[in-house]
Amino acid sequence: MSPIRHLQSVEPSKANKGLPEPTYLELLRAGELDRRAELADRHLENCDLCARYCHVDRKVTIRGAVCRTGEHAVVYSHGPHHGEEDCLRGTHGSGTIFFSWCNLRCVYCQNWEISWKGQGRPVSTEELADMMLELQANGCHNINFVTPSHVVAQIISAVVAAATRGLTLPLVYNTSGYDSLEALRLLDGIVDIYMPDMKYGDAALARKYSHVPNYVAVNQAAVREMYRQVGDLLLDKDGVAYRGLLVRHLVLPNGIAGSEEIVRFLAEEISPHTYINIMDQYRPCYRAHDHSELDRSITVAEYRAVLEAARQKGLYRFADGNVDAWLAEADLRCV
Repeated sequence: MSPIRHLQSVEPSKANKGLPEPTYLELLRAGELDRRAELADRHLENCDLCARYCHVDRKVTIRGAVCRTGEHAVVYSHGPHHGEEDCLRGTHGSGTIFFSWCNLRCVYCQNWEISWKGQGRPVSTEELADMMLELQANGCHNINFVTPSHVVAQIISAVVAAATRGLTLPLVYNTSGYDSLEALRLLDGIVDIYMPDMKYGDAALARKYSHVPNYVAVNQAAVREMYRQVGDLLLDKDGVAYRGLLVRHLVLPNGIAGSEEIVRFLAEEISPHTYINIMDQYRPCYRAHDHSELDRSITVAEYRAVLEAARQKGLYRFADGNVDAWLAEADLRCV
């Protein structure tokens, strides 16, 4: 994964003119970005780059690696995405790169073909850099790495290559939230916007439905580190994010997500100014039908209860604007 090392002078993306320069460009000029890439690459040899801590030499084998990903990242698709949060998609779209495989095994995964089955193709460092530059050329507001936890080393190497060739967009780390502190510290100053899921407030339920140990402790530690690095979400004059923390929380039926604990944690231990997307779109997918408690969409009452819990704890920055309008039309969207 050797990156190209000749810094070119380029104009910033039209979609992001006037914004502060992403800090990874400063790291690049100082030589620190190259150093991070080399260090992250060495981590692959005894992998601790997600909270599974498989300690597999991924340059040699994927046997024993939960992510089933070796030295090269596997990409399912890339392109401008207009279905993300308003503050990410703006007018030109969020430049998403969907990585295949995942370090979780959620029984209700809506993208199970990608995360469980690994549909996609391996890509080199240069190909991944090309994707970023293509998305920038298409006018996207950011580069949005979707399910990146298991490919941190590959991403950093590709950012070096892309930045030396003119990448200037903010980088979004769009994660399920089961991230190691080792990986996050490598990303300090590289990632501009952290967008973790907070899936569960109960570790036993996380193990049952996502087959992952210690999710709550790992997830909370990761969110603390993300917030330390980037702080509260900052928006430009057009309402497009360029730095900070944005948390996603998917409401699950029957209180399975432990939503009250999650909003309490964010309000009391992170920041009452946390920008949060409380998501309503759960529907039974993949193996959810094997669990009767997951085999339905959420109700209006369930969504309202989470929203009210968030408000009572002092959270007020809700993604995509007017949640009250959602509630007014909820009978069209939920059972």
